Amino acid sequence: MRAVLQDRYGPAEVVRVGDVPEPVPADDEVLIRIRAASLNGSDRENLVGSPFYARLGGLRRPRNPVPGSDIAGVVAAVGSAVTEFAVGDAVFGELAGYRGGLAEYVATAPRLLARKPTGLSFLDAAAIPQAGCIAFKSTRGIKSGDRVLVNGAGGAGGALVIGLAKHLGATVTAVDRADKAEHLLRVGADDTIAFEHEDWADQRGRYDRVVDLVGHRSPFRVHRALRPGGMYLMVGGHARVLLAMFAAGWSIRKDGKRVRVLAVPQSRADLEEVTALLIDGEAVGVVDRVYPLEEAPAAFARLAAGDNLGKIVIEMP
Repeated sequence: MRAVLQDRYGPAEVVRVGDVPEPVPADDEVLIRIRAASLNGSDRENLVGSPFYARLGGLRRPRNPVPGSDIAGVVAAVGSAVTEFAVGDAVFGELAGYRGGLAEYVATAPRLLARKPTGLSFLDAAAIPQAGCIAFKSTRGIKSGDRVLVNGAGGAGGALVIGLAKHLGATVTAVDRADKAEHLLRVGADDTIAFEHEDWADQRGRYDRVVDLVGHRSPFRVHRALRPGGMYLMVGGHARVLLAMFAAGWSIRKDGKRVRVLAVPQSRADLEEVTALLIDGEAVGVVDRVYPLEEAPAAFARLAAGDNLGKIVIEMP
């Protein structure tokens, strides 16, 4: 079968498309004929092997050479112990281990897979899992009237964070490159900040919630932008920032404000709940571009450059 291959950590140029054996499902696995897969911030981290947790799947090189975690497809075979899915079922979800999805087939345990709603295309379904669950977790507890800032809002998952925060009644400020401002307003942001011209962390006492999708500021500084009782949530980030948070026990309380790393465990229940919100129109996922499998290296180059406006999706032949 055809698959995207990454034999080492590095720039987008290390990615290629080649042939690998088709997987055979174990007794407790299903074989998925993948129709579409999408790229996330985690795929950019797994490409370069940074921050440090990106190398948990291989210190010197990826143990699984096939990247990609968010998939949508059709069950092609089931192991003898699997009872909840049958051949022909349309499913989507996030793969355990965050790799293996950019291929024509993948064998995986079914616990993280959900049934694809009939009215949802494979392309749109593949764009939901990781970004949707991050948005769902990061906006929990937001109240009507809250002021929310989303840093890195123009990337893979920002539109969903903006949409869910707006659904909950928040006023949303979106931060990204200046050339993404029009896109950010189009997906629902009330105002924007261009990080080239202004540092949102220099603002004082303005936000009830900061969702940072690209954390690189000192965790001992960002609390100043929060209102009393406010919360800063970091979803991934640079290694030095994560090390500082680890030294602080992953959470810092200062002046009645909380700064912490947001853990987003893979969850079928969360995926189903956020997908229901999307189908009801409470938020809108944004597909940036669709690439055929053979052009996956170009898709990774766009992701690595940060040029994408939403999710990049790979369509299988």
